[in-house]
Amino acid sequence: MSNDERLRIPPKPAAAPRLAAPPPSTKAHPVTVASSRGQTPSAVAGSVALDPGAPVPGGTGSTVPKPGTPVPSSARSSATMAIGTLASRILGFIKAMVLGIAIAGTAIATIFEGSNYLPNLIFLLLAGGVFNAVLIPQIAKASKQPDKGTDFISRLLTLGVVGLLVITAIVMLLVGPILGLFTSFSGSELQLSITFGLFLLPQIFFYGLFSLLGQVLNAHNAFRAYAWAPVVNNVVAIAGLLVFIVISGSAVSNPHTVENWTTGQTWMLAGTATLGIVAQSAALIIPVHRLGLNLRPKFGLKGTGLGATVKVAGWTMGTMIIGNLTFLVILRVSTIPLGGSSGGDPGIPDVYVLNRATELYIMPHSIIALSIATVMFTAMAHAAASKDMSGLRISLAGALRTTGMATVFAAVALVVLSGPLGMLFSGNQETVGRHVAITLAILAVGAPFFSINFILNRVFYAQEDARTPFVIQCIMVGLGLTTALLASLLPQEWIIYGLAASYTLSNVVAPIVSHFFLKRKLGNYGGGLILRAHMRFLVAALVAGVVGELILRLFGSSSSEGFMWTSISASALTLAVVGTLMAVIYIVILKRLRVEEVDALLNPLLAKLRNRLPIR
Repeated sequence: MSNDERLRIPPKPAAAPRLAAPPPSTKAHPVTVASSRGQTPSAVAGSVALDPGAPVPGGTGSTVPKPGTPVPSSARSSATMAIGTLASRILGFIKAMVLGIAIAGTAIATIFEGSNYLPNLIFLLLAGGVFNAVLIPQIAKASKQPDKGTDFISRLLTLGVVGLLVITAIVMLLVGPILGLFTSFSGSELQLSITFGLFLLPQIFFYGLFSLLGQVLNAHNAFRAYAWAPVVNNVVAIAGLLVFIVISGSAVSNPHTVENWTTGQTWMLAGTATLGIVAQSAALIIPVHRLGLNLRPKFGLKGTGLGATVKVAGWTMGTMIIGNLTFLVILRVSTIPLGGSSGGDPGIPDVYVLNRATELYIMPHSIIALSIATVMFTAMAHAAASKDMSGLRISLAGALRTTGMATVFAAVALVVLSGPLGMLFSGNQETVGRHVAITLAILAVGAPFFSINFILNRVFYAQEDARTPFVIQCIMVGLGLTTALLASLLPQEWIIYGLAASYTLSNVVAPIVSHFFLKRKLGNYGGGLILRAHMRFLVAALVAGVVGELILRLFGSSSSEGFMWTSISASALTLAVVGTLMAVIYIVILKRLRVEEVDALLNPLLAKLRNRLPIR
């Protein structure tokens, strides 16, 4: 879905899809969605990590308020969004851990994950492309009018709400055929999936409403509510899962099956999931009202200039639609492992395992690469607008090196720490933890390449070239479909691993294809220097990884009865100790190698820390 950003089968995002970012990058699978499935509500939040005091480069084209305007300062807004984003990510992790305790290793986990995935995908497929490529820029433009866009936004919200209601109603009426076509469920599994779908598909409407209201707020420099609303969603969802565990028991204490599943359990699991999205959308109504726009239902968009925008955005919309259609195929393949067994088999990895592993492997990208790309996109766009190809190449090279320093280490760390990371989402089941660990290790290999390709494609959009990313997307969709279909031919216990390998292969190939197109357009942007920098990152990361692996053995990584496999708390402790040591070793080695990017990243943080220390 979206990486804005693209899916793997994407895990369900803790927030609405990231629609405020620059146009979606071309990848074999989104990650975007999910963000991550993206847990930050917009790419604006992503920029905070790099420069809290800089203007917020919102995808809506928002700018820092002029002096004297009664709007929070850029630094304060950035800090607020950073805290909200961090809180949302932490709660999203907790929600995934609690979900694992509730249903991991059961047939219910596979059915729920498959059903819960569809609302986000369908929204992006049918409406997300229009919102991202057409409507959001228009909101930003209208907000600069004397009436602050009241007339246009009223008409847009009216059309959007009506359109979303129609789409949601049609999808719910067709829930049976849709799930029958795009999942591999049958019999009682399909019937339960349809029941889940009736509870979950209304999320399509509320995802869209959240996106519309959020962009209205962003266009008027009101970022706080949009950043914090996903926290409300996660709190409601976690509360629902805790109630489920208290009443129905965990997956270990009371294994859930299709046969013993009840309507009340559906309300607790699927009902509260949708309630979280409803609460997330409702949290924006009062902040929008406080803008003083006096919004009223109005029909008609004639004379607004929307038609011209649609023509310009056609390639971008096509890129998003083609990319997301691919994941309907991936969804069907990923639900094959459930087979015809209503009891499920914890010995066979399923879509739950794939989603949890994907959420983990995409995290370095969503936190680091997306942040850097958001900030650098502004510099790239300015350079492209002024025909400064040298400046554009410098910005690109800098973004790739800075991102690589983090993502290369993250890839090695994810491989080494895949065991304890997998246990976090296992529901205290060692078998499920190992499945997540193996899948994560396969995916982690492609993580740096995923981020490289994302940044390379920002250059095309900076030059207002949406056609080339569309072509690249078509190529990658062909590869992704082929490898996904090949994975479906594997034995059931290998299908999820095959899909993970499919993602990794696509991630490795994608930047090669993008580089081929970009070099013809941009010339030599310092590929040799970038490659050498990445080799230094890799050497340092491998040394840290070897040390981490040795230390990990002290925590019982090599034995099925080892300490780190015994519980979620044991794996968390293992992660804290080994992960910290690996990070310290990596930074020390980079400092010894005189890697400039380390100082560029650490010096501002250290300076701020020193400034906050009490004066002696």
